[in-house]
Amino acid sequence: MTREIRVQGTVAEGFEAVREEFTAVLAGEDPHYAGQLAAYVKGRKVVDLWVGPDTGADTLYGVYSSSKGAAHLVVALLVQDGVLDLDREVAHYWPEFAAEGKGAVTLRELLAHRAGIVGATAGFSPEELADDRAIAARLAAQRPFWRPGTAFGYHALSIGALAGEVVFRATGRTLQELYEERVRAPFGLEFHLGLPEEHENRFHPVLPMEPTPEQQALLSAVPTGPHSLPSIAFNLNAPQPTDLEALPNSRLIRTEGPASVGGVASARGLAGFYAAAATGAEGREALLKPDTLAEFGQIQSIGYDLVARAQKVFAVGFQATSDAWYPFLGAGSIGHSGAGGSQAFADPRAGLAYGYTRRRFAFPGGPAPENERLVRAVHGAALAAG
Repeated sequence: MTREIRVQGTVAEGFEAVREEFTAVLAGEDPHYAGQLAAYVKGRKVVDLWVGPDTGADTLYGVYSSSKGAAHLVVALLVQDGVLDLDREVAHYWPEFAAEGKGAVTLRELLAHRAGIVGATAGFSPEELADDRAIAARLAAQRPFWRPGTAFGYHALSIGALAGEVVFRATGRTLQELYEERVRAPFGLEFHLGLPEEHENRFHPVLPMEPTPEQQALLSAVPTGPHSLPSIAFNLNAPQPTDLEALPNSRLIRTEGPASVGGVASARGLAGFYAAAATGAEGREALLKPDTLAEFGQIQSIGYDLVARAQKVFAVGFQATSDAWYPFLGAGSIGHSGAGGSQAFADPRAGLAYGYTRRRFAFPGGPAPENERLVRAVHGAALAAG
């Protein structure tokens, strides 16, 4: 029996195929699916779609690691301003970071996931995970899990805190404060690092993954010991191990907005964020100059990721989206996906900014598989539109 799909929202002329693809993708999803898709081309919103029970264009979801894009944009702006230098040692800004052989680590290496401090030996408490400065204080004293610069591994729950501490030491302001002041508020973005209480009624809790028996077998087959690098990176070694699926459902996480995983957004917010960064939007110029955008889009780490235990690729902080996920995108595309299934990026060569959210945690984590079809449809329409 074919389930009726009622996609709501609008697409610009020439993007009708995106609505059709969104509808087709949903035919195989569970009846409780809820999600949003948005895109800008050269600063103009061309896709604004949503579907699902009690879901609207302004519904907010936890976007997990898509939050990291906000952290990296703040750093990029400070590099552009001359406040930060990618090739200065982190310890130049944050002297305590030099402990345990980390004194030579540069900001560039840190952002490229090469510093080797993916977590703490004893793990973090739930309260610490919500507090970027508490995470940073613990990690300043942490011995790296590999010699910095010799390899890379995804700093899943720590990179936002580490970048944020550099920002704080250089400016006296938290990363969240600067993001609100320089990025979110000026563009009116529905993408928060620290959700105000008055918007709590717009937040929909994340629904847990429901893997098929075949998918569950694949998950169970992944060998991850309690003190392995993946476990340390995802805080599974803590006395109270982190339930990643439920993380955004914590009011403390949503309130504090830790920059690695605490963002709350709509697809409009994610797409608008990357439009603001790379192409401009809402009548305002792009936040990043072409040279800054190009530098932050250069690949820094590529190969075997010690945490993901797979081939991965990172630019300066951002995921190198065309090499990490969608090879048909333009070189220098930057973005970040989220464990629950969200995806967000800018393809400067196509003038495209993309945002996708979903309510149910997607198998197997990371950007939901349907993004491949949706990104291809949006990108193709953007190229055709010129």
